[in-house]
Amino acid sequence: MSNSKTVKAPRQAWFAIRKELDGTRRLLLTVCSFCLPLLLWALVSYTPFIWHPDIKLQLSADREGVTTVYTAGDHLSKEYFPTFVAAVQADNAAVLATREAGETSGSASRIRRANLKNIRQITPIAISNGWLTRDEAKEDAALYLTWKGVAEGNLQATNPALTAENVKIATRNWELMRVLSPVYSTKLMPSIPLERMVPQGVPANPVYLPAPHEVVLKGYRDFTAEPEGNRRSMFQRYKHSLRIVFLGFIFSCLIGIPIGVMCGTFDFFSRLFEPFIDFFRYMPAPAFSTLLVAVFLAHDAPKIALVFVGTFFQMVLVISNTTRQLDASLLEAAQTLGASKMTLIRRVILPGITPSLYNDLRILLGWSWTWLVIAELIGVKSGLTEFMDTQGRFRNFDSVFPVIILIGVTGFVTDQVLASLRIYFFPWTPESADKKRGPIGGFVAWLLDRDVYVDSINGKASS
Repeated sequence: MSNSKTVKAPRQAWFAIRKELDGTRRLLLTVCSFCLPLLLWALVSYTPFIWHPDIKLQLSADREGVTTVYTAGDHLSKEYFPTFVAAVQADNAAVLATREAGETSGSASRIRRANLKNIRQITPIAISNGWLTRDEAKEDAALYLTWKGVAEGNLQATNPALTAENVKIATRNWELMRVLSPVYSTKLMPSIPLERMVPQGVPANPVYLPAPHEVVLKGYRDFTAEPEGNRRSMFQRYKHSLRIVFLGFIFSCLIGIPIGVMCGTFDFFSRLFEPFIDFFRYMPAPAFSTLLVAVFLAHDAPKIALVFVGTFFQMVLVISNTTRQLDASLLEAAQTLGASKMTLIRRVILPGITPSLYNDLRILLGWSWTWLVIAELIGVKSGLTEFMDTQGRFRNFDSVFPVIILIGVTGFVTDQVLASLRIYFFPWTPESADKKRGPIGGFVAWLLDRDVYVDSINGKASS
């Protein structure tokens, strides 16, 4: 009897020169590639001592004699926030002094209007704590009852919690209001000024870098909200942006591929077209935006044309270079067998470059996505870019980030799906033989039953 010992395969090194890692490690590193930036973003957003230069207001107030108005959600610098709080506290002290002295300043109608604004001050607290919906919070009578609930202790704020100072202010204000108007009535509002709640806030990143959960929640609200009036929904904007990108890219392919193949095949066309195209590709496409609007008017046509201009000239040069890299021995063999020029192009060149051409078009499609934002800004602003531009102007960056992420995810997923389909379109290439595919490729393979497909090809090849 011979003792057979099991020989363990050597462990694969993480840093092997020109050696591919196994599938598990590749998948792990791919996940880390996305998780590390997200982890860094979360670390900066949720760890106050690292970097939180602002205070995000959860509750705000007007100040007497100051025109600048801050609302819940606005950002203030940490240095200015105590000054803001102290100013409101000073206004409240003056209100209490006037109330104790039995004096009034200003007309009764003016004071009632100011008191109505003070009642509405509790709106963000009522919504965030779930006491009222956004529609209910538009009703002053509902807000009036909210003050009653806070003052009597029936409503306990937890998200965020009201400070003890603000609870006392709510109690003092309600004692004054309930005497004159147990049930809400604008005519019975006190003619004595009410105190303002003192501003509250939490440390936060600058407004241009919202926390991840804020981006997710705001993106969900934006994409599920019903459009108002004639405005488009976010899904309609998304479809419009897809149309701009893909139409511009398709027109570029329809013209650029034939010219690129001809330039790579015949030196005549190469010398005729490529010098000017090589010169023109250095010109920034946005420089032609005004001209494109003048030619194609102000709607979608100039946007599609800009995507075309941004991809066409690079496409011709890339495809002509790919065509030149075709193995010359294939052409020589076909010519020896008597193939004509058209037969060479149709039966040798096009089939020979198609796998590489497929990869080129994948890369160029990603290039066309980079022109989307600029394209949708020319003429009449439209699509996702119009939404980003509007929200950015009002510094609502928590609405801008979801759109940026959506564009990136769309481009990435499109590219990965196309890369995964390559092994089905060109099963004879090395990529198909090595069965290289990522997680999306695995999902596509499961959908298309790859094993049956490959077995059928192998069976045909052996026969």
